[in-house]
Amino acid sequence: MKIAQVAPLIESVPPQLYGGTERVVSYLTEELVRLGHDVTLFASGDSLTSARLRPMCDRALRLSKIPRDCLVHHLLMVNGVFNEAHLYDIIHFHLDYIHFPLARLSATPHVTTLHGRQDIHDLQFIYAEFADMPVISISDSQRGPLPGANWQNTVYNGVPEQLLTFHPRPGNYLAFLGRVSPEKGVEDAIAIALALGMTLKIAAKVDPVDKQYFNTQVKPLLQEPLIDFIGEISEMEKDDFLGNASALLFPINWPEPFGLVMIEAMACGTPIVAYNRGSVPEIVEHGVTGFIVDNPNQAIAATRAIDSIHRANCRRAFEERFSSKRMAEGYLKVYRNLLATREKNVMYANGELNYGRRYSDRRQVVHSGNLTNSK
Repeated sequence: MKIAQVAPLIESVPPQLYGGTERVVSYLTEELVRLGHDVTLFASGDSLTSARLRPMCDRALRLSKIPRDCLVHHLLMVNGVFNEAHLYDIIHFHLDYIHFPLARLSATPHVTTLHGRQDIHDLQFIYAEFADMPVISISDSQRGPLPGANWQNTVYNGVPEQLLTFHPRPGNYLAFLGRVSPEKGVEDAIAIALALGMTLKIAAKVDPVDKQYFNTQVKPLLQEPLIDFIGEISEMEKDDFLGNASALLFPINWPEPFGLVMIEAMACGTPIVAYNRGSVPEIVEHGVTGFIVDNPNQAIAATRAIDSIHRANCRRAFEERFSSKRMAEGYLKVYRNLLATREKNVMYANGELNYGRRYSDRRQVVHSGNLTNSK
């Protein structure tokens, strides 16, 4: 199958540091290539892939030393994709909705994975206007705000099995990995660790939009000797960081669409203590791969009982449900369904056309008075 993967240009594929969507696109692309498909990746020029790379800008826009207009580059990329859409059996977008107007005009089957939150008020107008656009969710909970969207399936994110190794013995610290922002709950993670008298290692980036929040709300808390703020870490550093933790704290304060860090922790055998929001109940099996709680007090109690979670069960759940192979298989199923639907529609359209021609021919014969040659 000839497949185009269209990634955001904010980060490279895979990202050098933090980046969820681009990381998932990389895992999917490499797995599709491994399975024998002909894949073209539209991404930034500093991306690394075994697929055919179509660079849409010189490097990841976030790492540029000069101000960049992200919309300009994404519009140019979408235009470039549709200029050569006829070369592919299917186009898989990871760009939210920016390509919808052109996608409606294209004969090539396409699908879009929605990687972000969908509870933003104005999104309802987009998905009402473009209700025909086929989309994929990364968790069932993500669909809630948009019940009328053209959902094709839910495909959970996946990570290559060999990327992160199983750590059978827990370390003596708690881990927080992701972004420093109000919705990610780093303040609660700090409060939980301090109440337990445990070290909390925070590996997280601070986006410009969250700089004031970090400086005013979080930075003063980092003076505590038990709190170790590391900053952003690379993919290669995650294995030790997550694998040597006794637990991952995931005290989110928003409808998390997926939460890649949860399955990364599970891949290392590290159990999770997470708030019951968004996708958490779909990822964490309470009492098996971690604990699902509602507030800091419950999180403190759950963390005290974290040794009751068998780390081997965490790794097993990851392999069974969240490998990149499982993810690729899920997407291939969607691709094949869309291609079959298109073929059926083409056959139906051709059938109508032929019927119309036969009916027209018959009318001409009747009107000529020569009924003997009518079909």
